[in-house]
Amino acid sequence: MAENHYVASDITVLEGLEAVRLRPGMYIGSTGPKGLHHILWEIVDNAIDEAANGYADKIEVRIYKDGSISVEDNGRGIPTDIHPKMKVSGVQVVFTQLHAGGKFDEHNYAYSGGLHGVGASVTNALSKWLKVRVYQNGTTYEMAFRSYYDKAKKRYESGIPEGPLVNTKQKTKKHGTFVQFMPDDSVFSTTEFQLTTIARRLNELAFLNRGLTITLVDERITRNEYLEETEGETANTVQLDLVGASEPYSVTYRYEGGISDFVTYLTDGKTRLYQKPLYFRTEREGILIEFSLQHTSEFTENLFSFVNNIPTPEGGFHEMGFRGGLTRMLNDYARDNKLLKDKEANFLGDDFREGLTAVLSIKMQNVQFEGQTKTKLGNPEVRAPIESAVVEGLRSLASDSKNRKTFEEIIKKAQGAARVRIAARQAKDTARAKNSIDGLMLVGKLAACSGKKPELNELFIVEGDSAGGTAKQARVRQFQSILPLRGKPLNVEKKRLDQVLANEEIRTIISALGAGIGSDFNLDKLNYHKVIILSDADQDGFHIRCILLTFFFRYMRPLVLAGHVYIGMPPLYKVYRANGSVEEYAYDDNELQEKIEKVGRGYLVQRYKGLGEMSAEQLWTTTLDPARRNLTQVTIEDAAAADEMITTLMGDKVEGRKEFLNRYANFNKEDAFMDKIRLKKEGEDGEEA
Repeated sequence: MAENHYVASDITVLEGLEAVRLRPGMYIGSTGPKGLHHILWEIVDNAIDEAANGYADKIEVRIYKDGSISVEDNGRGIPTDIHPKMKVSGVQVVFTQLHAGGKFDEHNYAYSGGLHGVGASVTNALSKWLKVRVYQNGTTYEMAFRSYYDKAKKRYESGIPEGPLVNTKQKTKKHGTFVQFMPDDSVFSTTEFQLTTIARRLNELAFLNRGLTITLVDERITRNEYLEETEGETANTVQLDLVGASEPYSVTYRYEGGISDFVTYLTDGKTRLYQKPLYFRTEREGILIEFSLQHTSEFTENLFSFVNNIPTPEGGFHEMGFRGGLTRMLNDYARDNKLLKDKEANFLGDDFREGLTAVLSIKMQNVQFEGQTKTKLGNPEVRAPIESAVVEGLRSLASDSKNRKTFEEIIKKAQGAARVRIAARQAKDTARAKNSIDGLMLVGKLAACSGKKPELNELFIVEGDSAGGTAKQARVRQFQSILPLRGKPLNVEKKRLDQVLANEEIRTIISALGAGIGSDFNLDKLNYHKVIILSDADQDGFHIRCILLTFFFRYMRPLVLAGHVYIGMPPLYKVYRANGSVEEYAYDDNELQEKIEKVGRGYLVQRYKGLGEMSAEQLWTTTLDPARRNLTQVTIEDAAAADEMITTLMGDKVEGRKEFLNRYANFNKEDAFMDKIRLKKEGEDGEEA
């Protein structure tokens, strides 16, 4: 064995921002489109923090023709004086030092979304160049940074100042900070900022910060060009709000109603039980709490929560407090107003939350995030004050005679939900007795694997008995289970739980997964950590995929949030030679041309119309083999946007669906439904497909 001396001199110390350049995924999650937009959000969040703490009321984000982007606010401006320890300006410290910032105590920021002090410096490290202007004390300060490869040192120098902060002596009445940067194409797989992605997030931030004006400008396109690209879409979607837009494309978001306007926006197109959302705002134990809610004729709950403007789709203790307060106060209201008889049991929380759309936004110090994607609030101390605040707020709203009818509608909705719940529970009990749910006899339906470790097991939900039979032959029995679908499952949108449970295909899926459904769903009981939808690449296959994703989103959302749902992507074409010496598979038309060129002269092309046309060997090679398959993970990037799209595609908004399909109805490509849901190829850390 060779000698291996390990001494102090072997330890590599990454100085400055070198660590960010070497391991960007540690700081921004990925170097794909999500990571690209992450470095923008770091600068936007700094501007939002100024606004959230009362120092700014205007923010502008501008995309330039050269691909760079800027963020400007009218806040206090980054400190320009000399840092006592670092002996350089505050601007230089912020953009060159990791874990440096003014957000680690309550003196400068009461509430902050950027809590780790790495934002601006990481953006600088991963940019070709970055420019800063600070408007302060009636004058303008400027500083520039650049990243480059140092041939002498044989390494990249990241975010190096081109000189110290300079007082330009230019007089100005402005105050705040302007940051412009160019993402480094040697770091990111793409450096093209997506207008719709940015618009969606800025619109959301405007909702969450009442009275804040956010302007988005894209100099790459004109208003007329954008209108042509989006012709036929609904005019009230975020990316198409062209009211007041000029050339180049420009749109401004401002909401005096804040999250109350957000709830109105989220319930657009749904049947509201009362027209005006309920809204309350208070501060308790150092936590700024505001919530707004509205009930519709839908059957599922949609609670969107935020902590310091950061989405928390995995929930946390703040959501527990909200739900607890809502249930306690509404039960008290029902009792006090004789809407619930003395001998009757209290309503359950699920009864009050049927058809509920709510936005909960809190701002607090010392935020602790946890969970699969660090988007779950882990501060247990917030639960009690939020529950108390919700009870207080709803009582205050109920005491207003104008809201009497609203609360009566809420109780009436809960009464109907309770009746359905009892009926559904009885249906579950009956089904259990008949071995139809928990003990469903899956013989002849599910080809179960022999493996006993859920983290290693895979369930393929396959369209049709023919493809299912082929998949059963092709699979590895140790860890792959096959569940063929016999016909299309129920579209659960606009369906009650008892109606969902009455569908045989849905019951089979519930039984196979073994984790329950709705409020009873328990990830710890999940039989498979990979649930893979495998359907044909045509209209029917697309529809089945949408139906299943809608079911998982509405009734098993933790399954999606935890990243257990995948899409199996079968090839559309086989390119081969007649003698069988060469065989290549293509997953879309663009890849087909590449494979044709690769196979060369004498090629033949087979177009697969469905999975059933493949042999077991071909299905294994292209779709089941973990080493070669094209598997795509489904995760929720924006829960509010996903809810909106599912409502459009699978609900009763016929006109909206027609308009959507007019533009996106090319079913041989990754469908636009997935634009609202982040997809990443298996094995890629955070990369989007």
